[in-house]
Amino acid sequence: MRPGPAVTHLSPEEIGGNQDVLPRVARLLRPYRGKIALVLVAVLVSAALQSVVPFLVRAVFDDALFPLDGGAPRLGLLGWLVAGMCVIPVLTALIGIGQNWLTSTVGHAAMADLRGDLFAHLQRMELAFFTATKTGAIQSRLANDVAGVRTVLTDTATTIVQNTVTVTAALVAMVVLSWQLTLLTLVLMPLFVVLQLRVGRRRQRLARRTQESLSEMTAITEEALSVSGILLAKVFNRSASEVERYREANRRQTRLQVEQAMTGRTFFAVVQTFFAITPALIYLAGGWILTGSLPVGASGGADLTAGTLVAFTTLQGRLQMPLMQLMRVTLDVQTSLALFRRIFEYLDLVPAITERPDAVHLDPERLRGRVELRDVRFRYPEPRALTGGAERSRFTDGAQMPAPDPESTGDGWALDGVSLVVEPGQLAAIVGPSGSGKTTATYLVPRFYDVTEGAVLIDGHDVRDLTLSSLADAVGMVTQEPYLFHGTIRDNIAYAKPDASAAEIEKAAREANIHERIMGFPLGYDTITGERGYRLSGGEKQRLAIARVLLKDPAILILDEATSALDTETERLVQEALDRATRSRTTIAIAHRLSTIRAADVIFGLEDGRLVEQGTHEVLLAAGGLYRRLYDEQFSRPRSPDAPRDARRADVAL
Repeated sequence: MRPGPAVTHLSPEEIGGNQDVLPRVARLLRPYRGKIALVLVAVLVSAALQSVVPFLVRAVFDDALFPLDGGAPRLGLLGWLVAGMCVIPVLTALIGIGQNWLTSTVGHAAMADLRGDLFAHLQRMELAFFTATKTGAIQSRLANDVAGVRTVLTDTATTIVQNTVTVTAALVAMVVLSWQLTLLTLVLMPLFVVLQLRVGRRRQRLARRTQESLSEMTAITEEALSVSGILLAKVFNRSASEVERYREANRRQTRLQVEQAMTGRTFFAVVQTFFAITPALIYLAGGWILTGSLPVGASGGADLTAGTLVAFTTLQGRLQMPLMQLMRVTLDVQTSLALFRRIFEYLDLVPAITERPDAVHLDPERLRGRVELRDVRFRYPEPRALTGGAERSRFTDGAQMPAPDPESTGDGWALDGVSLVVEPGQLAAIVGPSGSGKTTATYLVPRFYDVTEGAVLIDGHDVRDLTLSSLADAVGMVTQEPYLFHGTIRDNIAYAKPDASAAEIEKAAREANIHERIMGFPLGYDTITGERGYRLSGGEKQRLAIARVLLKDPAILILDEATSALDTETERLVQEALDRATRSRTTIAIAHRLSTIRAADVIFGLEDGRLVEQGTHEVLLAAGGLYRRLYDEQFSRPRSPDAPRDARRADVAL
């Protein structure tokens, strides 16, 4: 068997990641413009109030305690000034509480919108995307990446605005007090900005690598700790290797987290040290100015008072924290941009299966169920996976819907010129060796994939011209490995029709030969099936899946028969349920046991992606072609010694 198609790893530039991220983040906040406006008002009022405090401090020294005119302290003025200095912090604290509530509400709502949009977009992606991408990697983007940008959406925007306003107000006040001392304070700011940009770029790269490593760990956890993963590891005695695989990924994640945490620490230590010693330098510069050792212009140091120095250093203290926060939050933004790009990578993926604007809605009352494949040629597209091997599926959970066999003909076609018709109400069977295109043909009917050439028609309508919802309602499927989610039996059956009554659910279960078995459980229909239905036997899961499709009542039913691994009694029960399911509806069955399709209205034989014969059981046996070879092989009839080797080894597995 040839290997499947290679996975294409798309770069951000190839899928729209080169778009400007910040405007897209801003669009996330657009629905909350009103609350954001209130936040901005609160920020401006709070910054204005805080800017008043240094001038109150100067007035305390120069007008109340030590009047410049040499008079006695003015206690009345001092009382009013002290009262103002006490009231302002109270007001700013109250404003801060309201501001925090608004920013938290806006940020978490925007994050919920982003998570919801991402989940909805992934639901629209084609089946091929999920066969090429680890489930854990997808879960990581929904959980870890979105959580990683929480701070940006909840706090960062407000922090930037608030600290920018605070810094601006403080700088204006400092210039008013002494422009000379302001220059001394800001002399190293350009150097800090350059260093910050370099640190930010490094942290952005590290953030992406860290999230990719976390995605890999999530994928390992999802694979190895699932029921199928645990069973596989125990059967092949690979538990120790799985533990080591997780530990290695864990060690890599730890190294990246430590590296990310330490990046920029030296930079911030230098900045913090500079701000810590600046007040001492200001006092020294003040002494030089007062003694005339430092030229400051025509006015000299006449307007530099003790109150001015105290007010200026107070402003410096107020400037340090906002500037440090601005630098930190800028680095956080640069880090978060890497996470936003990872999220937007998925949002920018265009689903391969889309609905046309003028799509036709199939009327279930008029639906006859005629299925036609007309000159169909199909080649599997290269699956899309992002950011490298960590996203690729390592092994498929056995309880999931199986991916179609990627084997194709020598010229790359999985189906090559297939034309067949299934009339309304017919039971049609598809047989052929492994990799002949049986599952591929059935997956084209509900548009899990689109044909490369030709057309698939239902009642004369090209399925590409139908609405996706009406097509999904028209076609039902029972797979070889039925999927049951962790919930009650009732919920699993009702998944096909959430508003179904208890009587409808019971009727479907009776027709699927599972009602009596359900009632044998202590909790009946409220019995929990377990993860992927592992608390139930294979036959029980199969009959629940049949009950679910019977409740859906589709006009077209696709069956991937799964009776070969069942005991005789269970096979009989499942086969009886399948017989009921095929009544009064068009049925296409992938045949594994040829004995189950003798009564089929038409049998199609596929080999190497081509339709090589069709007819009834008796006609095909008499023709002595592919069907006869498969039949003889399955029922162990002797073959001529000169029969083709491949024919003697033919099987009917999927």
